[in-house]
Amino acid sequence: MTHCPPVLLTGFADEAANDKLVLQQFCAFAALGLRYYSLRFIDVGNGVKNVMLLTDEEIATVKELQTEYGLQVSSIGSPIGKVKLQDVDDGTSNKYIPFEEYLEKDVRRACELANAFESKLIRGFSFYHPKHTRPEDHVAQVSDQLGKVAEMCDSYGLTFGLEVEANLVGQTGQLLAEIHKQVNHPAMLTIFDAANIVTQGFTAEETFAQYLAMKPSMGWLHIKDYADPTPGGRITHVDEAALKNFVPADRGDSGHEAIFRDLLEFMPELHERMVARGAAGVFLDMEPHVKGGGQFGGFSGPDGFGVALRGCCNVLDYVGIPYDLRGFADIKKS
Repeated sequence: MTHCPPVLLTGFADEAANDKLVLQQFCAFAALGLRYYSLRFIDVGNGVKNVMLLTDEEIATVKELQTEYGLQVSSIGSPIGKVKLQDVDDGTSNKYIPFEEYLEKDVRRACELANAFESKLIRGFSFYHPKHTRPEDHVAQVSDQLGKVAEMCDSYGLTFGLEVEANLVGQTGQLLAEIHKQVNHPAMLTIFDAANIVTQGFTAEETFAQYLAMKPSMGWLHIKDYADPTPGGRITHVDEAALKNFVPADRGDSGHEAIFRDLLEFMPELHERMVARGAAGVFLDMEPHVKGGGQFGGFSGPDGFGVALRGCCNVLDYVGIPYDLRGFADIKKS
């Protein structure tokens, strides 16, 4: 068997904090033994803010505290790409921002934040096509726009990770693979998220097929699962506010065991791919949503996050993928 490099466990720290306070987030992650976190929503003393809205003073405070708690930012959990592709009134509340303005203001800001936090990765999305239209019909426009996003990220020494998610143009693994092919830029990779596929009515077998389709473009994985209470067919538009059945990776309908078994053999190639982009390795980014999830985030609480992390580790242990959590030696050093 090929030697498998360890995966790097990380997560959206705001999910572990009841009030998203910075000290709540960092205390929870340090206690769970994590060394990395993805930065999305945070309260540094001036109310809850998305990472995109942090001031220079707040950034300095977060960096000082993360060092104190032995944490590093794995990725900027930006909302880039969660806006309308076209200025069309389709009955949704999604915003439209002219792309060139969006690129210069929002995308550049995400790049500046990644550099400020010394992270090489930005999480993003593939734009909302008009509701009741086919995502396939918008791949060309999305690929053109994401190509420009990738170019800007690359100019900052960064990689843009395109997450698979319902209601966006890149809502399936096959669509993301086609977008990646058309963008054809090394600074854009894709992010697999099994639960985001299952919520659309796909089976475990279909989810695994989408994972396989994404492998040539994959950069890292988000870890959450979903127990579909009413299985029985494809959902073309998901009511994200109604999703209430997220579960840890060792249960649910995504089939993480099969996914991780394949990942075990794929890890050397994927590790090399990510190191070449300046990342520390392959991140498994916990985004459990076990107490609820929605369009722009989710919540697990410190207890739920711990349960979800142990569930993920259970599957990793079962298939033999190594990982690292803080141990006694790390405590003695601090």
